Amino acid sequence: MSPSRRRPELRMDQPLDRGRLRGPSYDPEQWGRLSERIARFIGSWKFIAWMTGAIVAWLLWNIFAPDNLKPDPYPFIFLTLMLSLQASYAAPLILLAQNRQADRDKVQYLEDREMTDRLVADTEYLTREIAALRMALGEVATRDYLRAELRDLADDIAERLSEERTSRSQEDGPNIGA
Repeated sequence: MSPSRRRPELRMDQPLDRGRLRGPSYDPEQWGRLSERIARFIGSWKFIAWMTGAIVAWLLWNIFAPDNLKPDPYPFIFLTLMLSLQASYAAPLILLAQNRQADRDKVQYLEDREMTDRLVADTEYLTREIAALRMALGEVATRDYLRAELRDLADDIAERLSEERTSRSQEDGPNIGA
């Protein structure tokens, strides 16, 4: 035996290396994809047309063929057996495909729910920000507010000036004429 093919020494103080499985193994994902493809075909109009054609051909042959060439005479026991066999394989394949679809739907639902939760959180955040801006704007003087205040101040100043002029003219009036 060559040194490279020699078995490693088994030691009791160390775990065994995990090697390849000795028994047959299968990839459940590959079988799932296959079952979906078969279920998709079985659920198509193409399959129904082929199946109908095959059954009609089988019935016609077994009804109108010579007696020595009929593989399945009138009660059509073999046809019934074949249809039962096909149904017994189709049902589990369809169930497998439905289970895989249900798993995908569940993942999609969870992703949609997470996205909805994020959108709700974003909307709530934006709502709070808009409310804060409105409150801040309530405390900030706007351009129209400032113009109105300046206009009021200008009117007050103009009124006081006119009052002062009036009071001065009344005070100065009698002195000038004397």
